[in-house]
Amino acid sequence: MDEAGGALAGRHVLLGVTGGIAAYKAAALARALRRAGASVQAVLTPSAERFVGTATFEGLTGRPVPTDVFTDVHEVPHVALAREADVAVVAPATANVLAKLASGLADDLLSSVAACLTCPLVVAPAMHTEMWRHPATQANVATLVDRGVRFVGPDEGELAGGDVGEGRLAEEAEILAAVAAALAAPTGRLAGRRVVVTAGGTREPVDAVRYLGNRSSGKMGYALAAELLARGAEVDLVSAPTALAPPPGARVHAVETAEEMRAAVHAVLTGADAVIKAAAVADWRPVSPVAGKRKKGEDAPVSLELEPTVDILAELGAAKGGRVLVGFAAETDDEEAHGRAKLAAKGLDLVVVNRVDAPDAGFGVDTNRAVLLDAGGGREEVALTSKARLAAVVCDRLEGLLPADPPTPTVPQEPR
Repeated sequence: MDEAGGALAGRHVLLGVTGGIAAYKAAALARALRRAGASVQAVLTPSAERFVGTATFEGLTGRPVPTDVFTDVHEVPHVALAREADVAVVAPATANVLAKLASGLADDLLSSVAACLTCPLVVAPAMHTEMWRHPATQANVATLVDRGVRFVGPDEGELAGGDVGEGRLAEEAEILAAVAAALAAPTGRLAGRRVVVTAGGTREPVDAVRYLGNRSSGKMGYALAAELLARGAEVDLVSAPTALAPPPGARVHAVETAEEMRAAVHAVLTGADAVIKAAAVADWRPVSPVAGKRKKGEDAPVSLELEPTVDILAELGAAKGGRVLVGFAAETDDEEAHGRAKLAAKGLDLVVVNRVDAPDAGFGVDTNRAVLLDAGGGREEVALTSKARLAAVVCDRLEGLLPADPPTPTVPQEPR
């Protein structure tokens, strides 16, 4: 697999197509993105539809192509499309859409989606030379570059109407490379920071073959680790048993019990800028686990005496120093009230509260919905989305919580 394919595999690309003659090339770009392993959501402007129909992109991407903010209004499509994207690319981008992007104008579906984007944005302009060189267009380009938008092209070559000059859409390989680079580049305050992430569900032994456990798959914690790595962070992933492959680049510390997780977290805590506790840690453990296998009796009932495990999150909150501490709260009722209580009681900066009793969210599935509560009283609701996308939202919030300059963390006490 080439470099672009490696970066694009498994990622979701929003492809914006605007009304230039080069719109037909966007169809080939959609196919190339799919071949590189990405899923693609095309969004066409009304002018783009006059050059290339939506049916073409639906056939190439395997997804419906929305064109109107007034379709399925109850689902708030422009917000949903923006949240789903790992990266967005507008190709071709006309002078008109550059002006909209620079000014924040949102008068159609594509510009409304663009106004909601928090992911990297790549723009591939295509227009006549005079339009590209116009002072207004160049001022818009400068504004967008200053905001972190990546430009690819335009190239020199044949233009519409037989003209030749600067303004030709960049070649497909150039656009693919730019999209891949946008995904791979460290961004924001997480670049170079060290973050400890816990994941999975701990197991407390009953005997040599049985244990008390929970339904956590580890998918949320692993998604967080992958997103942090994509943003340039160093990640120590303290993982209870899962069936998942660790994200490349993470330092994995395998544990099984709550006490092992506690020890592993303390062992890697020095120098960490943040801790994200996404693991489902057992609250209780058997007082006297059997060394061998407990034999099944005839009809005699079996009772287990349980004792509480150490609250790792509360320990971290009591001595967090300059670190940012993010916790998760898996709830089945009164989730926000419980989340607020956990936020205050454990000294968290942010808590991610999610219901785990729905079939499409929580344990064992690839989707989640959550409410993010912060220590300042803020609240952010995330509708049903992928765990990868929720991880991006959490990392956005983490970037906002981290100071501009890394703190000098306090030396933690060793667990007793």
